[in-house]
Amino acid sequence: MSNPPVRRVVLKLSGEAFADPTLGYGIDPITVVRVAEEVAEAHAESVQIAVVVGGGNIFRGVSQAAKGMDAASADYMGMLATVINALALRDALEKAGVPTRVQSAITMQELAEPYIRLRAIRHLEKGRVVIFAAGTGNPFFTTDTTAALRAVEMGADALLKASKVDGIYDADPATHPDAKRLDELSYMDFISNELRVMDTTAVTMSKEHGVPIVVFDMTVPGNIVKAVSGEKIGTVIH
Repeated sequence: MSNPPVRRVVLKLSGEAFADPTLGYGIDPITVVRVAEEVAEAHAESVQIAVVVGGGNIFRGVSQAAKGMDAASADYMGMLATVINALALRDALEKAGVPTRVQSAITMQELAEPYIRLRAIRHLEKGRVVIFAAGTGNPFFTTDTTAALRAVEMGADALLKASKVDGIYDADPATHPDAKRLDELSYMDFISNELRVMDTTAVTMSKEHGVPIVVFDMTVPGNIVKAVSGEKIGTVIH
């Protein structure tokens, strides 16, 4: 009998979810270690995992641009923030026994490999986790779009968006207590309803290449393992 196909996923981690819960910013070591342990558990099941990290817990380029900073400069600063998170996660993953490589879209050879698609794929095939840092290397693109782009480039089976929300609702649950969580919806429904859980550019790219998106809550212990392993969780956009 032939072996079952290996599952390959791109996991998008919200930078805000790494923040110290008491301060609301910075890096919470306990959270980083928990995330690393869950990724390690899923990795042990022979799942090929690539990770894209945000940087909102350190610096949000969008918010700074809104305050008058040059938008391109603010975005580049945000890209550097993602590198800090990537290095923190790599350290935790290595300590959890998972061989890990960081690839940066902005060259910084003392800290990370440059992003090279075929090299990243080879790392995954060799059982290493690859963390993609510095976004796409270009301003005006979110890390959600980076995650969609990398998912397409890696030939991933799914894009997993891990944040602080447990899925997508038919209304804002903060203002509508009776809002219902959707188990699934189409790419076009997401785009036409202008839902803001994820960047529209990322959803459009995923639609064009047929990459399903899973939106789930990473703050619940065990959810990352469930999502990476392909269990039903959160909301699926397909």
